[in-house]
Amino acid sequence: MHDIEPYYKWRDQYIASEDRKSPFFGRDYSEFTFTKKIYNYYIHPQWDEFGSHTIYMKILYVDYNLGYCHIELIGEWNDCLHNDIMFIKREIADHLYQNGIRKFTLFCDNVLNFHGSDNSYYEEWLDDIAEDGGWICLVNTQDHVEMEMENAELQYYVNFGGIWNDISWQGKKPENLQLMIEGLMSQSAKGLSY
Repeated sequence: MHDIEPYYKWRDQYIASEDRKSPFFGRDYSEFTFTKKIYNYYIHPQWDEFGSHTIYMKILYVDYNLGYCHIELIGEWNDCLHNDIMFIKREIADHLYQNGIRKFTLFCDNVLNFHGSDNSYYEEWLDDIAEDGGWICLVNTQDHVEMEMENAELQYYVNFGGIWNDISWQGKKPENLQLMIEGLMSQSAKGLSY
């Protein structure tokens, strides 16, 4: 797992540690010292910790004018034992929300497992942003992760599965990707699918 690094090809447009509005502003990273672990496996030092011991993230891109962000995740999303959604909501989403972000895309290609619990943080997160046209979208969840999310009834608060599971996002410009996601969101709201 140590060789899976966060997507870096948007760094010429956005770096969270250099963004004064980012919850990760001012962070320093090592390219050589591996200290963070998932299970017993070291992960790449570029991933950001935010309170959870099982899931890490990287804010890849934020557009404050248009109110959206793209975030990549890695690890085990465990609400049952570690209340990871509380950390995501309180430490990241609330911070970005206070700076005008209403549309959250989370890339889950590297989310290995999901263990659900109470839905109150998801409900609160959606309540915060929905009135302003906001949403939460989980892209490319693995099949077993999607099934666990459905069992936890996250589909009432978060968009995932179906059309959201086959998106080739790497290699696209972040603004073009956002247009594509907005289009899919519009189709989803109308009850359309591919």
